[in-house]
Amino acid sequence: MANDASTVFDVVILGGGSGGYAAALRAAQLGLQVALIEKGELGGTCLHRGCIPTKALLHAAEIADETREAAQFGVKATFEGIDLPGVHKYKDDVIAGLYKGLQGLVASRKITYVTGEGRLSSPTSVDVNGQRYQGRHVVLATGSVPKSLPGLVIDGNRVISSDHALKLDYLPKSAVILGGGVIGVEFASVWKSFGVDVTIVEALPHLVPLEDEGSSKLLERAFRKRGIKFELKARFSGVEYTESGVRVSTENGKQIDADVLLVAIGRGPVSQGLGYEEAGIAMDRGYVLVDEYMRTNVETVSAVGDLVPTLQLAHVGFAEGILVAERLAGLQVVPIDYDGVPRVTYCNPEVASVGISEAKAKEIYGAEKVKVAKFNLAGNGKSKILKTAGEIKLVQVEDGAVVGVHMVGARMGEQVGEAQLIYNWEALPAEVAQLIHAHPTQSEALGEAHLALAGKPLHNHD
Repeated sequence: MANDASTVFDVVILGGGSGGYAAALRAAQLGLQVALIEKGELGGTCLHRGCIPTKALLHAAEIADETREAAQFGVKATFEGIDLPGVHKYKDDVIAGLYKGLQGLVASRKITYVTGEGRLSSPTSVDVNGQRYQGRHVVLATGSVPKSLPGLVIDGNRVISSDHALKLDYLPKSAVILGGGVIGVEFASVWKSFGVDVTIVEALPHLVPLEDEGSSKLLERAFRKRGIKFELKARFSGVEYTESGVRVSTENGKQIDADVLLVAIGRGPVSQGLGYEEAGIAMDRGYVLVDEYMRTNVETVSAVGDLVPTLQLAHVGFAEGILVAERLAGLQVVPIDYDGVPRVTYCNPEVASVGISEAKAKEIYGAEKVKVAKFNLAGNGKSKILKTAGEIKLVQVEDGAVVGVHMVGARMGEQVGEAQLIYNWEALPAEVAQLIHAHPTQSEALGEAHLALAGKPLHNHD
């Protein structure tokens, strides 16, 4: 292995996804000399196989639904079907524009960008393409890939992952989706809007099981209304090929026939065979273990993003990458409060939240000290115009701050920005109730919920 002794970078970053490129951009901005190594495309999962393409599909699905339902708004429109190549072109054009912009941004910061499969060769070096890149510090950001279950082979044919689903050149007539978390319900939402007969199989008692139970129940009600089927408390037991598709079996004896099975049970870390264990880095089930400052047990190595056992969200990767860059540049940094990270599931209706659930609040503070207020979107003018149903639910510690905001309804992801300020600045309901929200907007619903919690409800019943 050749050793480039002429250059020792301040930071060598292995992985150019959300966490890795955020660390690179911020470190370069702070005057550090940075090498960024990526085996695939800059932007990683989020830009190419996750956040951006799935949200493009979800928007296309929304347009399809609005066209079908145009008559209820007094608009004459004819829905002729889904032009799947056209949908893919739209999706890919969005990705291409963002990809080009990101490449330009990295180049403008004078970051040494290396394309190739890197491997940690020591606590201060990464080998790639026959070259060794030395760094005073190394940041691991190798991301994640779709997971499967023991014995369940994702073949890319009739048993597929989200990666395959994003590139399908046909629309199945029917699909079983294994997993009712974020990935599963978003694809269920898209495919239903595209005319696919969808059944979700979820082992836990509710869809989106990491959300507040009230939000899960509202989503389940909305999915029933949309005709999206789901089997809860149904553990997967096997899949077999049939003459024209697949037959999925569950442990409770249920069998479901469909054209394809989408395995959407989450994502696992990319860490095997990359030299992490050999460098003495502490790991657990493939995840790299870090402290609240994203430091591993090896002094010169940090890790960020889906590789570490924190929330697998692109914006979490951004925040972790920035934190590491600022720490290495000598700035004072504050650990991330992961409860304060906004979470959005972009299905129809959207599910958004920040803070902790009602159940978690009762566990921490005691049931007698937890207050809850709900505002039904039926009382919100803009939501009525949009013909969306749902609810905003607030969780408060008695005589204290709002510790949880849970929202279900169209465009709720756009309301979570204010919600995260309320949680992270430890706002009291009375303080938020004093703020004036524009009318008619959906943001009013968040204000109305706080009016209710402050004891002076306006457009909802006492």
